[in-house]
Amino acid sequence: MLRDYQQRTIDQLYAWFFAGNAGNPCLVLPTGSGKSHIVAALCKDALQNWPETRVLMLTHVKELIEQNAEKMRLHWPAAPMGIYSAGIGKRDIGEPITFAGIQSVRTKAEMLGHLDLVIIDECHLVNHKEEGGYRKLLADLKAINPALRVVGLTATPYRLGHGLITDKPALFDALLEPVSIEELVFKGYLSTLRSKVTSAKLDTSGVKKRGGEFIESELQAAVDTDDNNQRVVQEVIALAGDRKAWLVFCTGVQHAEHVAEVLRRHGVTAQCVTGETPKAERKRMLDDFKAGKLRALTNANVLTTGFDYPDIDLIAMLRPTMSASLYVQMAGRGMRVKSHTDHCLVLDFAGVVEMHGPIVAVQPPKKGGDGDGEAPVKVCDNCDELVHISAKECPACGHPFPEPEEKKLKLRNDDIMGMEGKDFEVTGWSWRRHISKASGNLMLACTYYGSLSDKPITEYFPVLNDGYAGQMALQKLMAIAEKSGADLAEIRILKDTEALDYIVIQMGKSKHPNAIEYRMDGKFFKVVRRTWDETCGA
Repeated sequence: MLRDYQQRTIDQLYAWFFAGNAGNPCLVLPTGSGKSHIVAALCKDALQNWPETRVLMLTHVKELIEQNAEKMRLHWPAAPMGIYSAGIGKRDIGEPITFAGIQSVRTKAEMLGHLDLVIIDECHLVNHKEEGGYRKLLADLKAINPALRVVGLTATPYRLGHGLITDKPALFDALLEPVSIEELVFKGYLSTLRSKVTSAKLDTSGVKKRGGEFIESELQAAVDTDDNNQRVVQEVIALAGDRKAWLVFCTGVQHAEHVAEVLRRHGVTAQCVTGETPKAERKRMLDDFKAGKLRALTNANVLTTGFDYPDIDLIAMLRPTMSASLYVQMAGRGMRVKSHTDHCLVLDFAGVVEMHGPIVAVQPPKKGGDGDGEAPVKVCDNCDELVHISAKECPACGHPFPEPEEKKLKLRNDDIMGMEGKDFEVTGWSWRRHISKASGNLMLACTYYGSLSDKPITEYFPVLNDGYAGQMALQKLMAIAEKSGADLAEIRILKDTEALDYIVIQMGKSKHPNAIEYRMDGKFFKVVRRTWDETCGA
């Protein structure tokens, strides 16, 4: 039986296809939302309604292949499915549903033959350019069946140096976001995270970047020092209390090994898992960790996806990263519902929470340039020479430039969730058309009214905007309409201004929420929850 939002996901996907949209959609689903259950239900529905359908389910690690295949068997014990993965030791071929690893099938399009649907888990790993294993396989499959459709799944729909995975050039054309982290936490499907500001800080000044990310060798050299490791481990132990399952993210193999060694010297049962750990030994370590025989696991780039242990109650981030995706994946390991506590403590020694923000409001990375723009420059105050922006002194006269002011970010405890808000009892609401002063764009505005002493709260819905912002606003609006009883069935056949007027009329006749919870998002209000009765609304 699917959860309500899981069925909503499939319904929205079908609605997107049936609306006549060309291209490939991506389902954005938070870590822990049960993507494998959604995939299983989608495959079953597709084959039972269209028996000739052939589906390929792709991912990059064998653990995810096994998880997805297991859920398929749960939903449909008699499913006509096979697994093609060298890592698992299976090479089934010819079944209507195939679960496969990209490394095993990237050159085997001819063997796979005619496919109707390819589903890609962790699809943010697909190159936005037409290169790499995924893109080669998809191009070869498309040559066999030009009508092939691709559906992506990810919790992080962006790529470092590129921006959103729908930014051109791109494989994906639309982001569908049927459920939020806030909804999953409120309904009890995810636990919360709590973050603490740590005394020990890992300094990355002087560490160079390549492709927008820190160069691993330089990062590890800067972070992996005896002094850093001692201070970090001592603080972890001091803040951990009676927490029983610690997961530590490190910058590289040697760093992970060194931190595990320091933990053991302080009496903590700890082991290190890396990509070089033999399979049997890795399985033993993970089993011991889940059984409570190990209190801590350190790792380097291997336990961000495909590893789920709900009772992880402490995450230590010792891995500075410019990648918002990696940050969300690390934090997501602590969000499963636990048997013994209602939260996971996140100790951010690497400054990634400050850099990327709360996980409910992570900003997609900026799209990288194409290399054709002018180099950024500044002017020497002493001789008016134009010099590169990074110069510390003028090459013409030797005049030193002042050190750039550091951006001061203040992070309070618990800020990693970004869900702390203020309650507001609603006595009425008002919908209207609104023109943005900043952009001049036409949009919707909804003002919530409370008692006479309460200042009204207004939120904005840029439903006419192209791209991500418009998609998000429209999805939120439709969810609110469903809870309030508004009939917006005709919205898609109306022109822009007609649609806004229609929405204003319909929402004005609908039932307002009894209460909202809101917080400040810059200079605007962000409504994080609306309640119509005893259950959470949109």
